[in-house]
Amino acid sequence: MKRPRPSLRMRLTLVYGGLFLLLGTMLVALLYFLVQSSFPDGEALSRGVAIAMADSERRAWLELLPNLIEEQRRRVLDTLLQQSMIALAVAVAAAVAAGWMMSGRVLRPLQRITETAQRVAEGSLHERIALQGPPDELKKLADTFDAMMERLDRAFDSQRRFVGNASHEMRTPLAINRTLLEVALAAEDVKPEIRALHTTLLATNERSERMLDGLLTLARSENRSIKRRPVDLSDAAAYAVEQTAHEASEAGVMLEATPDPAPTAGDPALLERLALNLVQNGIRHNHRDGWVEITTGYGDRAGCVELTVTNTGPEIPPYDVEELFEPFRRHNGDRTGSDRGIGLGLSIVRSVARTHGGDVRATPRPGGGLVVRVRLPRATVDTEGTGDGSGAA
Repeated sequence: MKRPRPSLRMRLTLVYGGLFLLLGTMLVALLYFLVQSSFPDGEALSRGVAIAMADSERRAWLELLPNLIEEQRRRVLDTLLQQSMIALAVAVAAAVAAGWMMSGRVLRPLQRITETAQRVAEGSLHERIALQGPPDELKKLADTFDAMMERLDRAFDSQRRFVGNASHEMRTPLAINRTLLEVALAAEDVKPEIRALHTTLLATNERSERMLDGLLTLARSENRSIKRRPVDLSDAAAYAVEQTAHEASEAGVMLEATPDPAPTAGDPALLERLALNLVQNGIRHNHRDGWVEITTGYGDRAGCVELTVTNTGPEIPPYDVEELFEPFRRHNGDRTGSDRGIGLGLSIVRSVARTHGGDVRATPRPGGGLVVRVRLPRATVDTEGTGDGSGAA
């Protein structure tokens, strides 16, 4: 198991303390060397004392005095070393404490930048650091980050306006085409070959409308600036089952739902589309007499709720599962000629899950089919208390 790396503040504190310890040790060693070299030894002091004595006393002192002076010299040097080490230890502790406080003060703007970046990553593009202080490196970094967020905010606003305009401009002609084709088909004197052509054109127009709707939903789901409201995934699952009941009956697929409470927060329409896409995917990529099971609940991960859709169907190799989440990608490489969908269902599911701070995983089911599990953050106690738990649009 890889050990966690210390924080930057801890590393800076250790660097401060280590440098202070190294310099303090060098200072103590230099001081000890200077005192030791300037302190005379026992023989030199004893000879100086013996010169001033009478000849009768000189011999006795020369035998006794050097040992006494040398012993005292060692005691003085040992005391100097011990007290210097104690003083060094106290100074290093004070330096580590001062380094911890100084590094915290120096890194405080970086912590502010990090917190703002985290809020921006969650979808709040209107956040700004607005760091005050002298024009140093950290101030320049914060100003650069604010300028980048300003450009991104303008870009996303432009994208939202484009999506709205494209939705109106592109839906209108498709709706007009559908109406004209339906009116033409309603006439009784239409030749069979013309009726067949109109039927083909109507199916193509319907496919284009579904593709446009899917692309617009995908673009909207990739925009992290969404309004979050209390939503229960069990309601989204129930909505998906209700909307697909007729399609499942015609396909000979049985729907089984176990909607336990799964409170989260997000855009109700997008979460309902997530559940609907998963159930439709399970129905359309299935076989007659197959089944689709939808479950919701708290799951096995703390702080998360889950929506799981399991379906029978053709066997899918594990290495092909990840490609199913790419836009316009289907199993067996079918990209355009399928009547089972437009190839955006799972792409929208992944985008919606990531926009809501969750993830989605798919694994092949033994015997054929898929098991798709969506995990989203569980709603807080306050959120659960303020919402009604429905979230159905």
